[in-house]
Amino acid sequence: MIGPDDRQRLLRLAREALEARVRKAPPPLVEHGGALDWPCGAFVTIHYRGDLRGCLGRVDVNAPLADTVAHLAGVVSDSDPRFDPVSARELPDISLEISVLTPEEEVRSIDQIEIGRHGLIIEQGHRRGLLLPQVATEHGWNRETFLDHTCRKASLPPDAWRRGARILIFEAQVFGEGSRL
Repeated sequence: MIGPDDRQRLLRLAREALEARVRKAPPPLVEHGGALDWPCGAFVTIHYRGDLRGCLGRVDVNAPLADTVAHLAGVVSDSDPRFDPVSARELPDISLEISVLTPEEEVRSIDQIEIGRHGLIIEQGHRRGLLLPQVATEHGWNRETFLDHTCRKASLPPDAWRRGARILIFEAQVFGEGSRL
């Protein structure tokens, strides 16, 4: 678990990296120490006035968490192919959320998947899709719907999880600006 002080440090770093990228300024210096040095996967999600505006992440990471978050917070502003680049005028209305991931593990049965606790990764061939734990909760999905949507994210048929696709789960500690730390 990442403590409140380290969560604040990561959120501050993410905000600085996002704003620097949007304003075409040099990236911030990355602070280290404590949980910021842990090598783990992470996602940075941005919302504009409550609506999704971008989300990028890395699952397999050997770099310190602070470096990963700083990088992702910068690139999410202009590299999520679903969205146009963030403009400087949007910055005051952008909120950040960070998801720090546990290592993934393969499931033996879909009964192991707990909505609200687990994120999903579906793999088949060269295709791979990932949805964070909070996605199923936010949309009110049950286990099967969550699996179907994760297959779609991988550009697979929705029922690929029933036909041999590999299913992995992970957990995430999620925190954001304005949330209780």
